[in-house]
Amino acid sequence: MKKLFCLITLFFLLTGFSGCAYVNIKTPYDTDLERTALGSKIGKSEYYSLLWLVAWGDAGTEAAAKNGGISVINHMDRELLAVFFGLYVKSTTVLYGD
Repeated sequence: MKKLFCLITLFFLLTGFSGCAYVNIKTPYDTDLERTALGSKIGKSEYYSLLWLVAWGDAGTEAAAKNGGISVINHMDRELLAVFFGLYVKSTTVLYGD
């Protein structure tokens, strides 16, 4: 009985905290992905957060367009990297265009 209780507890802990130790996701900001023309230029902008205490950077669309020399935006993606409940977070805006 004790072994079964330990297994059930372990199961709920692993499923309840899934994605808390390491998260690396990429999300498109477009609803019609089949018709998206990316363009010839890519621009990125980032912000960082550390220990839930400090954050720095500019992950805005304007900063990404400026970094990539983009004047016409065709598509945008968002990348997120988070480690151990957000102790370290890096968020990146990726623009595609001309």
